[in-house]
Amino acid sequence: MTAPPENPDPPVDDTALRFRAGDEAALREAYDRYGRAVLHLATTMLANRADAEDVTQATFVAAWLGRDTFDPAKGSLIGWLLGIGRRKVIDRMRASARETRVVETVRQLPEPAQTGPDPDRVVDRLVIADELAQLPDDQRRILELAFYDDLTHQQIAAMTGVPLGTVKSHIRRGMASLKRRWEVDGAAPGPRPAGLSGAR
Repeated sequence: MTAPPENPDPPVDDTALRFRAGDEAALREAYDRYGRAVLHLATTMLANRADAEDVTQATFVAAWLGRDTFDPAKGSLIGWLLGIGRRKVIDRMRASARETRVVETVRQLPEPAQTGPDPDRVVDRLVIADELAQLPDDQRRILELAFYDDLTHQQIAAMTGVPLGTVKSHIRRGMASLKRRWEVDGAAPGPRPAGLSGAR
């Protein structure tokens, strides 16, 4: 009686091998083949579709940059991608939780005493708004959070996801730029508005 043939080794995934070797065509193939699976994973764990799409993109970026750590002999490419996707989803959920805590903390702060508008302060704020519009986007956004929303450096870093040191650098450079513009334009002969010193 003839013995049954032994099971052959599973076929090697050519896309996975080329992906690990840095073949950009294989990256495209992997995205076309597995992108929906990663997106499905993200949408089942995140309420926001836009966040899920961001996570999917971040997953493939991380996988491509870290392709040297992928070992086709230890597992499939889809399994490896889904593992990265899960970690990215968890990161996104933690970031959202931090943002929610910051927003709730800000909402619970007591309302400032209601007083009539100070005409000089209103003019100062309008002038500053015009000057802020001339700054680079990243500096302007962080200064707006510090000036208009009166958030601390730590709160801004938590809300935007920008490292604390970068927040401080943007505020320092932005304030210096505003000060130069303020002095050159002669926007106000008096002292700088108090709101500008609130960035901390």
